[in-house]
Amino acid sequence: MEYSEIMVRYGELSTKGKNKKDFIKQLGQNVRKALGTFEGIEVKAQHDRLHVTLNGADSDAVMKRLKGVFGIENFSPSVKVAKDIDEIKQTAIAMVKEVFKPGMTFKINTRRQDKEFQYDTYQMNEIMGSTLLEAIPELTVKMKHPDLELRVEVRMNGVFLSGETIQGAGGLPVGTGGKAVMMLSGGIDSPVASYYALRRGVKIDMIHFYSPPYTSEQALAKAKELTARLAGYSGGIQFIQVPFAKIQETIKEKVPEGYLMTVQRRLMLRLTAAIAEKRHAKGIFNGESLGQVASQTLESMAAINDVTSMPILRPLLSMDKTEIIKVAEDIDTYDLSILPYEDCCTIFTPPAPKTHPDLEKSRKYEGYIDVEGLMKEALDGIVISEIRPGDNYLNQNEDVFAELL
Repeated sequence: MEYSEIMVRYGELSTKGKNKKDFIKQLGQNVRKALGTFEGIEVKAQHDRLHVTLNGADSDAVMKRLKGVFGIENFSPSVKVAKDIDEIKQTAIAMVKEVFKPGMTFKINTRRQDKEFQYDTYQMNEIMGSTLLEAIPELTVKMKHPDLELRVEVRMNGVFLSGETIQGAGGLPVGTGGKAVMMLSGGIDSPVASYYALRRGVKIDMIHFYSPPYTSEQALAKAKELTARLAGYSGGIQFIQVPFAKIQETIKEKVPEGYLMTVQRRLMLRLTAAIAEKRHAKGIFNGESLGQVASQTLESMAAINDVTSMPILRPLLSMDKTEIIKVAEDIDTYDLSILPYEDCCTIFTPPAPKTHPDLEKSRKYEGYIDVEGLMKEALDGIVISEIRPGDNYLNQNEDVFAELL
């Protein structure tokens, strides 16, 4: 079946009252951005529905892209026909025959925007139901939970028929929940935390610490590829790579071994907060899960959070690893996250890090290094790139990645 448009329905947006128009406007912008690679597509974000007119574009490819746009509850591919009852009947028969299976149940659901149309809602339901039963006698009417619900929408510009409802990503449109930064490692957790941040409408910039020569180009490419996969939910994400090797070398040289990790994380958070403030972000997301590793105890979090008053947001805080892995698999980041390239969090790790670091000692040992000087040098060396859906960083290391995937 060649579809003429995709009809998109709102979910949580419908509860937003006076702000609803702003959420719908943002969703419209996000959909246009997500579908920007398709020629000829028109997107109209209206009060009750968002309509994507295909103008010949590949409907399957468009729907695949729409599945990743937050703020969409569900959508239906639709066929537009003239307001001619015979044409409506023939199109409906063709649509149902295409998906018919023995024993299938159905119902008709008519909506009538054009009140001047010659048949009202109940008459259309009866006409279309009788037409389908006559054309396909094996069908059975079922009003609750049918196998097929044929939607007939009589609008001012024509009649639109749809027989399939596809679940969307839900959540809120990215950009309606403010702006924050995400501390992205190359592991399993931070991409999942990024997904949850985006799902609540937060626009995020990725901050990734890298430490050449201790971390490889493959590790950096992996972090960018993870960002590219997540960018499908927002249309694009800025990736900020922060050089961190000198800071780690200095900390290893001057800080007692048990506090290496704590002081290192404090510097990471200081840098992240400085970047967030400069970019007018209002919060910092990370992938911490309580008790998962030594730096994720309440005492460690308190000792590390001490360096900033900016909100630290942890979507995974109470999730266990099995739950996190399941989400990573669902959003297609797990296979990348487990590639064996060390990020800067795993190098210089002491054999026995403090799991319950003392706050005053953390401050004292941090004073052994030139915090301001090291931070300035790192901030002067950051590299920012725009990463979009479909960008492929695996190809830069194709042979190595192919062997591991």
